Amino acid sequence: MSRLDRRYAWLGVLLIAPTVLIFCMVIVYPLVSAIYLSLFSIFTPTLTGHWVGFANYADLVGSHEFWRSLFNTALWTVLTLVLQIALGIAMALMLHQNMVFRSLARSLILFPYFVSTVVAVLVWRWLFNDLYGILNHLMLWAGMFSAPIDWLGTMPNALASIVLVGAWKYFPFVVIAVLARLQSIPEQLYEAATIDGAGAWSRFTDVTLPQLREVLLVVVLLRAIWDFKEFDLIYLLTGGGPVIATQTLPRMVYKAAFGLNQMGRAAAVAVSMMLVMLAFMVVYLRIASRREREGRA
Repeated sequence: MSRLDRRYAWLGVLLIAPTVLIFCMVIVYPLVSAIYLSLFSIFTPTLTGHWVGFANYADLVGSHEFWRSLFNTALWTVLTLVLQIALGIAMALMLHQNMVFRSLARSLILFPYFVSTVVAVLVWRWLFNDLYGILNHLMLWAGMFSAPIDWLGTMPNALASIVLVGAWKYFPFVVIAVLARLQSIPEQLYEAATIDGAGAWSRFTDVTLPQLREVLLVVVLLRAIWDFKEFDLIYLLTGGGPVIATQTLPRMVYKAAFGLNQMGRAAAVAVSMMLVMLAFMVVYLRIASRREREGRA
């Protein structure tokens, strides 16, 4: 290697060093710390404790609360993600059409995604209130029910409520991604399909959906990760209740760390979340890679 090549090599190292440093500070250090803490029984206020090895993980395996929280997390993620994708695609298709005030509609549709989660939850808690909420008032006025419904305090109403709010809050992300892809689909494809006698539904399934496949793969992966670790929306709406009926793994981490002062157990739950998401990502990426190879073939 010449002297000039060595200088360029060192220049590359210097340029990438800040990124590597930030990555280690933000990703590697917290991850290693969480794994390290999960091997101890630590009292949160003092951060003191003793080595327990894999005892925290063994307790989780035998814990009904952990498995129920894992089930709730998976169920919340799947239901919310399905609604987000369905609503996002439908709204993107509508906003892609020529319509009056289309620019205004595209701006307003982003409102739920940009509004603060705290503000959104306060509004929805008022709507869901069993005594003076407008939702119960309208249903009673329409004669749909004879008594107010406790939307956030009983099951399955609480689960349905958080899924509805989650889908409403985050579906604009899907709209943004899908609408951007719709605008880049060549019109010639639709014209050719129309000439071949394809109707609206056939054009959607044979032209639009295949063109959206790559975007939807990325959207599903990102939204699944973000929904799986969702904490604030569920915590502010139901607090994980009734009892632990809507408690998810992030809520269990918070409860263990700051409610029960068991930082080691909380770290074990967090590491378990990471392992579950890692397994999901591996399976998902393999499926996506296989579909890509089949498409090229």
